[in-house]
Amino acid sequence: MYLARLAAGADVDCRGVTFDEGLLAAVLAGVTGEDGYPVFGAGLFEQARFADGASFARAEFRGPASFQGAGFEGSADFGSVRFRHGAWFKGARFAGPAEFGGAHISDDAGFADTWFGGTAWFGGVRIEGRLWLERARFTGDAVFLRGVFGADWVGPVTCDGTLSLSEAEFRSPLRLALAASRVDARAARCEGPVALSVRYAAIDLTGAVLLHPCRISTDLVTELRPPAAARADGADPTASIVSLRGVDAAMLTVADVDLRGCHFAGAHHLDQLGLEGNWRLGASPRGLRWHRGVPRSWTRRLVLEEERQWRALPGRGATARQGWGAAPDNPDTVPGLATLTSLYRQLRKAREDALDQPGAADFYYGEMEMRRHSHTWRRAERWLLQAYWLLAGYGLRASRALGWLACAVAGTVVLMMGLGLPDTEPQQQVRRVQGGGSIRMVMDRAEPHLTLPVGERFTGERFEKSLRVVLNSVLFRSSGQDLTLWGTYTEMVSRLTEPVLLGLAALAVRGRVKRGS
Repeated sequence: MYLARLAAGADVDCRGVTFDEGLLAAVLAGVTGEDGYPVFGAGLFEQARFADGASFARAEFRGPASFQGAGFEGSADFGSVRFRHGAWFKGARFAGPAEFGGAHISDDAGFADTWFGGTAWFGGVRIEGRLWLERARFTGDAVFLRGVFGADWVGPVTCDGTLSLSEAEFRSPLRLALAASRVDARAARCEGPVALSVRYAAIDLTGAVLLHPCRISTDLVTELRPPAAARADGADPTASIVSLRGVDAAMLTVADVDLRGCHFAGAHHLDQLGLEGNWRLGASPRGLRWHRGVPRSWTRRLVLEEERQWRALPGRGATARQGWGAAPDNPDTVPGLATLTSLYRQLRKAREDALDQPGAADFYYGEMEMRRHSHTWRRAERWLLQAYWLLAGYGLRASRALGWLACAVAGTVVLMMGLGLPDTEPQQQVRRVQGGGSIRMVMDRAEPHLTLPVGERFTGERFEKSLRVVLNSVLFRSSGQDLTLWGTYTEMVSRLTEPVLLGLAALAVRGRVKRGS
């Protein structure tokens, strides 16, 4: 009888066998060693069927272990199993939970085309060779918590739930294409270069240690089956990053990813973060809003999630919070204005170093906004920043500066018509002065006067003269037009202020179209 010939360390060939709980227990008992745990030589269970739960916990496979095409209809437990010559589960199907926690695989681990119907637990697994996951599908969560991987992963892989790489250690380059609902890489340690091509997933990199360059991008090439939730919702396949807290961004490049919900506070060397492709950030609200009786309209700009949360804090006024979304769950975790200023400054520098001056403009605007709000009205800097914001949007809003310029020109023209232009051009008169035996010719010039009734001062002719005077003062030099005393001072103020507004408008246009140098 086959079972009678089994002993610890014996080769076991059970290919195509259907196991119930009793038969599997008999096989395991036949190879149990002195320490009370099963010891296999080679273990061949290809195309085997396990009708009940199958537990190989703490077993040892001293030869090749193959479960290719096997079917596990209940739970499968390979916890703390030692595979000395690799473990192969290609095409296997796990209908229930699959437990590989603490397993040690001294060679490659093959899970290509494997289907996991429940949670797949690989917590604490140690794989010294490659992990083959081509076309593997996890319908639940796939947890590799604190796993240690000596070689790379081979995909692509699909996970309907969360792919957890939290506290995992990757000791060689990692290049993987995947589709998942979420990727949890908190405190993961990557000792080699990393290239993740991801679809659909929200990626959490909090505390991840990147010792070599890491690139995370939305996969635009590989054909990947969407996770179940994405199929149901028709979700955008663009990957997103939700946190970079504690990450050394000098090693990180992101491409074609969604950063609208990303938390940047706590990241290191954010000024060296690489942003490529069509990356996205949040945006300021649109539409007209009233603030203390004054209409205000937001100009569209990029906004960090931290600023959005700060503007939505319950302590701010209802009008100030309008359009900024839901308040944060825990207001105490929202960074202060000094931190927000630093975040925007670093991201601005990152775009400037990438020769992307227009892309840096929105980060500069955010930086100045945080500076403006960080000062009280008792400080002169607040008044200066308030004026800079109001007049020209920190030198980035050409329409605002041009609007103020148009108002200033219109106001100056009205003042010129009403107070600045005299009735008529002053005439020069020559008179003869005789005295002391000599005769002198003296030229007198009358002072300009304005005596016209108010109703006669606002005519087309006077408008044309006033407009010419104002445009000359803005663009060129003094017009030379004879003016009343009020007109002279009005022109002086116009020559001082209106060219400044024109310069701010030009600066704003240049900031939007300038290319890096």
